[in-house]
This record gives sequence, C-alpha cells and structure tokens, in this order.
Amino acid sequence: MKKIIVIAIAILSSNMIFAQKTKDVPVPVKAAFQKQYPNVSKVEWEKEDGNYEAEFDINKIENSVLYDSSGKLLETEMEIQLKDLPAGVLEYVQTNYKGQKVNEAAKITDANGTVTFEAEIGKMDVIFDEKGKFLKEKKD
Repeated sequence: MKKIIVIAIAILSSNMIFAQKTKDVPVPVKAAFQKQYPNVSKVEWEKEDGNYEAEFDINKIENSVLYDSSGKLLETEMEIQLKDLPAGVLEYVQTNYKGQKVNEAAKITDANGTVTFEAEIGKMDVIFDEKGKFLKEKKD
C-alpha cells in the first residue's frame, strides 16, 4: 500500500512540475502550438533566448518547435537518422572532429522554409546547409 501511495505522489508531483512550466508560456504561443499540432498531448516547454520551445514526439520521433512570445513560428526541428544527413556531413565530422562521433541528427526548417541540418557532437551542434556544407558550430 505504501508503494502505491508513493507512486501516486510522484505522479502528482511530476504533473504539478509540468503545469508550472506550461503556465509561464504565453497564451498566443500555446494557441499557435495547439493549432499547428492539435493531436499532440505530451509537450515539454522551455524558454530559450526569450522564445518558447515545445518538445514532443510524433510517431516516436523527437520534434521541437520554436515560437516567439507572440506565437510566431520561428523554426521546427525533427530528429533524423544519421544516414539521412546530406552527403559529406559525416565525412566532414570525421575530418574536423577526429575521434568524435555524431550522437544525434536533426533537420531544421526556419520560418522562411530554409532547411539546415544539425549534427550533435558532444556538447556542440554543428550546422550544415541542405547540400552538406558546413555553416557554423553552436555550443549547447
């Protein structure tokens, strides 16, 4: 019986923590997300450089979307397999980040439709264009 009570308290506490995070998300942001993703129910919100990022899964694939405080879409990000990175990305990593490997990869589409690709290496994201050309590094 004690185990059931402890589990129930843990579940309620985690729900309260989640609610505290989402209550700080502006209404226009939540409305824009709900309009764009009406069937997504489990969402984790995070404030990122004054903007709001929603992280969620669709068909077991990690996704995120970034909005400004007025609910304007800034970018979407979808996890992809390493083999789906543009040609040359993995070779670039092998040459320029010797001894390191790509942990995760993602396809990013900004509000203008520009697509870039992200290769996560350790605590850094390496960004490439659609053709696999290196653009920049971002520290996590």
